[in-house]
Amino acid sequence: MYDYLLVGAGLFNSVLAYELTKHGKKCLVVEKRNHIGGNCYTEEIEEVIVHKYGAHIFRTSDKEIWKYMLQFAEFNHFVNSPIARYKDELYNLPFNMNTFSKMWNITTPDEARAIIAKQSENVHRPARNLEEHAIGMVGIDIYEKLIKGYTEKQWGRECRHLPASIMKRIPLRYIYDNNYYKDPYQGIPIGGFTPIFEKMFHGCDIVLETDYLADRSNLEKEAGIIIYSGTIDSYFEYKYGALEYRSLHFETEIIDTDNYQGVAVVNYTDAEVPYTRIIEHKHFEFGNQKKTVISKEYPLKWELGTEPYYPINDDVNMERYRLYQREAEKDQKVIFGGRLGSYQYYDMQDTVKAALNLAKELL
Repeated sequence: MYDYLLVGAGLFNSVLAYELTKHGKKCLVVEKRNHIGGNCYTEEIEEVIVHKYGAHIFRTSDKEIWKYMLQFAEFNHFVNSPIARYKDELYNLPFNMNTFSKMWNITTPDEARAIIAKQSENVHRPARNLEEHAIGMVGIDIYEKLIKGYTEKQWGRECRHLPASIMKRIPLRYIYDNNYYKDPYQGIPIGGFTPIFEKMFHGCDIVLETDYLADRSNLEKEAGIIIYSGTIDSYFEYKYGALEYRSLHFETEIIDTDNYQGVAVVNYTDAEVPYTRIIEHKHFEFGNQKKTVISKEYPLKWELGTEPYYPINDDVNMERYRLYQREAEKDQKVIFGGRLGSYQYYDMQDTVKAALNLAKELL
């Protein structure tokens, strides 16, 4: 008999597993995939550490969270400075003076502010949707070239039908600074994320390629408390209908060159290119291998049976989620958490914080 059954072997449950095991609790981990680590899983291809499910860069402003992660790995000094490609034009991200200078052939913040003010003077305020928010933030030129096509590919909806909240995560700076994040602590674990998970899950019993929901009646007998990090609607058999997500498809290639694009991430922002970005993995660790590995990231309509990545937190889905949340509160044996169990888009640092807070409550 186990103290805890952890459903899912991603970041949320890995933190819990480490904390619970450290305090003498016996944990069984059940994972549907054939590996631990969830979407943060990394593997080695041609001596390159590959982020199998897209780029994962750990960053935080919380020194204690940073120190916590340093228990498990040494992090390099990688700084996320992606490039946006619109047809044959290249721009720096996030939106900053380098972007504005290239877009409008200007040099000063006052010039940039004046152009944005002019281009957004007729936008409805407060913004009623993503399109209005984006134009109000950076003007029509940047919206048309660097936001509209990319965002509509990513979400499968027109920008005027998306909530403004999606864009509120995107930085805007009137300085020459291509560092995507403001967090003082950021980097990639040297050797990838998978060794971190191996350390965190040490001492647990792990069963891979096992669908908890398909064998729920037997597995729930294994432990007194279940921590469930899968989709909350699937746990309740979609009784209120399925929550909506966007999914992703990755095409990974080995290319016989030492440097394919010169940067870890290039966003393809025009609508005609079917993928949203190309990741060249070796640049996360400043690699000099003879060959390189790239991944093209294609947005995908989510359907039952495909992998859920991004929750669509519009009014309809959030109302449906609240119905499931009320059901979850009635279940005394199961705790729901993580990105899917909470139907939230968590950054990695948010996931670690949430897991540590839960661990404190349990212990």
